[in-house]
Amino acid sequence: MREKIISSLQQQLECGEALLVTSHANRFYITGFPSSAGQVVVTKNHGWFLVDFRYIEKARATIQGLTVCLSGGLDELRGVLTDENVTRLYVETESTTLHQYSVLKTALPGIDVQQDNRFDVHLLRLRQCKSDWELQAIRRAQAITDDTFTYILDRLRPGRTEREIMLDMELYARQHGSDGVAFSYIVVSGKNSALPHGEPTDKPLEKGDFLTMDFGAVVDGYRSDMTRTVAIGGVSEQQQRVYDTVHRAQQAALAAIRPGVSCREVDAVARKIIDDAGFAGCFGHGLGHSVGIDIHEMPAFNTRCDTLLEPGMVMTVEPGIYLEGQFGVRIEDMVVVTADGCENLTLSPKNLIVV
Repeated sequence: MREKIISSLQQQLECGEALLVTSHANRFYITGFPSSAGQVVVTKNHGWFLVDFRYIEKARATIQGLTVCLSGGLDELRGVLTDENVTRLYVETESTTLHQYSVLKTALPGIDVQQDNRFDVHLLRLRQCKSDWELQAIRRAQAITDDTFTYILDRLRPGRTEREIMLDMELYARQHGSDGVAFSYIVVSGKNSALPHGEPTDKPLEKGDFLTMDFGAVVDGYRSDMTRTVAIGGVSEQQQRVYDTVHRAQQAALAAIRPGVSCREVDAVARKIIDDAGFAGCFGHGLGHSVGIDIHEMPAFNTRCDTLLEPGMVMTVEPGIYLEGQFGVRIEDMVVVTADGCENLTLSPKNLIVV
C-alpha cells in the first residue's frame, strides 16, 4: 500500500521537482511510521525518509519503499535535493508555517520553494477512502470503544464525578488494547451536557441528569469515535422527547448514506427532522466527519460540503440537540460507506438507557 501512495505522488511530479512532507498525519500515511519528527522527500523517481537519531534504528527496520537516512537538520535535505538536481520543491500548504517556509527559502538557495495545495488535495483525496488494512485498524479501535461503553455502564451512579468517569474509561480502553485516546474524552452531565464540546469537571452525577460520553480508541495509528447519552435515575417527558428526536434523526441519516449522495444532503436529512420537531437552532454543528489518522478528516457531513460519498469513506453520524442551561443529547455512530449503503461499525445499543 505504501508503495502505491509514493508512486501516486511521483506521478504528480516532473523531473527536477520534489515534494516535502512534514505534517504528522501525511508523514504517517506515507511511511506507516509513528514519530514526532521526520521529513518525507519524494522526487520523480526516488523517495527518502529523513529522521533524527531517536528514530533511525526503528525506521530503518520498518519503513519500506523509502530510503531512510539519518538527519540532524537541513543539511541532509539540501544534499538529497542537490544530488537529485531538484530546482523546485513543493511543501504542504495546510501545515507549513510562515516561519518554516521562510527557513526553507533561506536554507535552499537556488531552489524554488513553492506552496501548491494540489499535493495537499491529492493526499487528502487518497486518505478519504480507506484501504482494507486501514479499515481493519479502525474496526479494532471501535471494538475497544464499544467494550469501554459496556464496561462503564455498570460503573455509573450518582456521586461519581465526570472526571472520575472519564479517567475510568480511558484507563479501561488503554488496558484493553488502545494505543492512547483518539481525542480528549467528553464526559458531561446535567447542564454541562448542553455543551457539545464540554470538558469533564468535578461535578458529580445526580439523579435526573443526562450524561453524554464522547470517546474513542487508537489502534495502529487509526482512530474511532462514538457518543452515547444515558440517563441517571430516570427521565422527564421533555428529555425523552429530545432523545427520541435525536435518535430518529440519526436513523434517517444512516438510511440516506450511499455512494453518489452528497455530504450536505445527508446532513439535511437529520437537520430537517430536528428542525421540524421544534428544535431549530439547537443543532449547531455538522452531522459528522470522516475519521482515520486524524479524528477530524474530510469530507464532512455539514451544510456546506458537496463531496459525493464513495465506498471506503469512514464517517461519523452524530446529530444532537442542546438546550442551553438545561441538557443536551448526542448519539454518534461510525460507519463505512459500502457499494449500496453503509456498514455501521458501532455496535453499542442506542435505546435510551437509564442507570
